[in-house]
Amino acid sequence: MRRLTPRLYVEGIAEAVSTLRRYPLRASLAGLAMAVAVATSAIVQTSLNGLAESARQTSERAFGSNSFLLTRLATGGLSRRDLAVKSERNPNITRRDLRFLETVADGVVTYGAVAQRQADVGAAGRSFENAAINGTQATLTAIRDINLASGRFLTADEEVRGAQVVVLGSEVAATLFPGVDPLGQAVRIGLRRFRVIGLQVPQGTSGGQALDRIVYMPLTAFERTFGAPTSLLVYATEGADRSTRAAEDRARVSMRARRHLGPGADDTFDIVTPEAARGFVDQLTQQVSAAGPPISFMALVAAIIVVANTTLVSVTQRTREIGVRRAIGASRHSVVVETLAESTVVALVGGGLGLVAALVAVSLAGAALAIELSLEWTVGGASLAAAGLSGLVAGWYPAKRAASSNVVDALRLD
Repeated sequence: MRRLTPRLYVEGIAEAVSTLRRYPLRASLAGLAMAVAVATSAIVQTSLNGLAESARQTSERAFGSNSFLLTRLATGGLSRRDLAVKSERNPNITRRDLRFLETVADGVVTYGAVAQRQADVGAAGRSFENAAINGTQATLTAIRDINLASGRFLTADEEVRGAQVVVLGSEVAATLFPGVDPLGQAVRIGLRRFRVIGLQVPQGTSGGQALDRIVYMPLTAFERTFGAPTSLLVYATEGADRSTRAAEDRARVSMRARRHLGPGADDTFDIVTPEAARGFVDQLTQQVSAAGPPISFMALVAAIIVVANTTLVSVTQRTREIGVRRAIGASRHSVVVETLAESTVVALVGGGLGLVAALVAVSLAGAALAIELSLEWTVGGASLAAAGLSGLVAGWYPAKRAASSNVVDALRLD
């Protein structure tokens, strides 16, 4: 019996490659099954990772970094009963509340209020329906990244004067001014004409909200166009040389003082922190990502079955050849090594081709969806390792059957 040496394994792999070259169609079919499985696994995982990262980035653009939100009511995670209680208890946040907050901010907090409503926007015979009109303050740019593609944002002077100027989201601009530079053009909102002074880059969506349908205008102009808003959203961030925690504490104390809330009384407003907003996004993306492993597992199981059947057919067709090799001194172990090497080589080659296909598919999908997708080396390495392991699993039963075949019976076959 031959000793188990590295050379034996090398010879087994060489025999396996030789066998595959003699039966290229069979090897190609098995490799194709593994390529599909690996490509599916890599594409699914990369897509889910890319979507999760895109959701986090979009959430940061919509919410801001090192910021928080004062709102009448935060509905996330509330039961119907709690929602009903808060809806009845919490009054609207008004302009007077905002002025009080700004008066006592003392440089600890920077506030930027937003009033929202849906309205149509028209220009040059075209109309954009149900745009998200945001009346806001110039300070919003210190709190959130507005991401301007061109032009500028509102100024403090325009805010005070109620200047009829707007910043358009990318979808609004593309619809109203196809093939034309929107800067300096006029749009109609309500019964008023506004001049376009800025354009946003595409923002995507966040929490189901389309961020490219937004139109920003000075809060005073918003009030002149639509009347006083029902309730304001007040974004806030820390002032110079202050911490976010200190800003949150100042905002909470200020609002409680404004509402004359005594010690122990519940807040009649909500503060939404970045952690809460991002936590919701993370929870959502984790739930979506949970679909990845089952899909990958099912694809690999299907590939294992195909490779196992193909390897078993190979062993059956080569029964006499295996018997001859055993008769002239080949050990059972060498037969096992050769059979396992055959299934593993097929799986690895197929897996490598699957990764190439996945790389091309991910690049095309990223370009088409305007999402940053890239096949990470960890995903590629894990997919290729899974292919190799699947090859070993697929070859186990055929290898066991080949090694246990009776030499005499094998030699009798024609």
